[in-house]
Amino acid sequence: MHWKFSPRRASHRLGAAVLALASLPSLAQTPPAPASSLAEAFAQAWAQQPEQAGTAARRDAGQAQRVAADRWTPEPPALEAALKSDRLSGNDGAREIEAGVAVPLWLPRERALTQAQAGAEGLALESRLRAAQWRLAGELREAWWALQLALLEQQAAAAREDSADKLARDVARRVASGDLARADQNQADGARAQAEAEVAEAALAVVQARQALAALGVQPPAGVALAEPLPQATAPDTTHPALVELDDRARLAAHAQELAAVRKRANPELALLVTRERGAYGESNTHALTVGLRVPLGSASGHRAKVATASAERIEAEQLRVLQAQRLAADAAVARARLATAQAVATAAARRTALAQQTRGFFETSFRLGETDLPNRLRVELEAYEAERQSARARVAVHQAISALRQALGLLPQ
Repeated sequence: MHWKFSPRRASHRLGAAVLALASLPSLAQTPPAPASSLAEAFAQAWAQQPEQAGTAARRDAGQAQRVAADRWTPEPPALEAALKSDRLSGNDGAREIEAGVAVPLWLPRERALTQAQAGAEGLALESRLRAAQWRLAGELREAWWALQLALLEQQAAAAREDSADKLARDVARRVASGDLARADQNQADGARAQAEAEVAEAALAVVQARQALAALGVQPPAGVALAEPLPQATAPDTTHPALVELDDRARLAAHAQELAAVRKRANPELALLVTRERGAYGESNTHALTVGLRVPLGSASGHRAKVATASAERIEAEQLRVLQAQRLAADAAVARARLATAQAVATAAARRTALAQQTRGFFETSFRLGETDLPNRLRVELEAYEAERQSARARVAVHQAISALRQALGLLPQ
């Protein structure tokens, strides 16, 4: 049965609280258009995330780090200048002027390891962004299908209200003509009141589901949207965002460990000095060129702590990667079983709905002819409604299972 929701009666029966929630103003001054698909909803949600907002600045920082690693010196050269004079002592004209430059030097293997670490930082940044997108997709998928289920529940409740209203009006005419008793009128009106209450509850559920999507930065769709395509893969592979993120974390920690092991001491310095000197007034100036090398002795402060910290981070990332791979494989297996079950339930629910609709048609005709009493008519009507409701929930469950499988496989909304 195809439901077409009409707000004619439901709009008059919503409570003040529901209307207040529905009329909440949007926080954005220019809200985007309602998302018509899960992919559009994901684009809207990702645009609001802090990780996305800082992406450009983080990439600029990574580029600056790579440029710094490509320099010929670990730090910029430093200028040195000095003046010696006897003006405060004997003032005989003795003077010495010294000027030069001090150039820091890379430690052995330090430059290559710094370049490798800068490259690993760039890869780790991109994998963190991809993993953040994947985690956001999981939250969005849950909120998205919760809204789709609420919309179908609302349609089912509206269809039941229309049917109950028609039956109550038909019973009222027959009571007026003396064909049915006043008690039948009360039963029909009670069924209509129950349907009206379910419409109000369904409307509240839709408002709550829409607000859950709005909290993620998504403009909720106006109606039922399309489902995601069924994935071809059945198990997560090494390109899963969660696994790639941990691989890059372990790789970055390994580079940091190697670099910390190399930086046992401060960087040496090469000094080039030019000296101009005279002994007294009237004497000619003498010039000298000095080339010096400054090599720090002993280990740098905190060297062992940096090596141990980087080693711990690498071990943790590698172990977490193993556990994450096991969890993802288990999630994918559960998602496949859930999808198979949901498809079987949807098939059975559709068959039950078709039978219930046919039975309702039989009882509707027999009730109109006076061959069936009202309690049986109401019972069959309720059974048909429950069958349609279960069928709608089963269809949404299939779409949810597909999204859950795509989430376990590391696929973004499509």
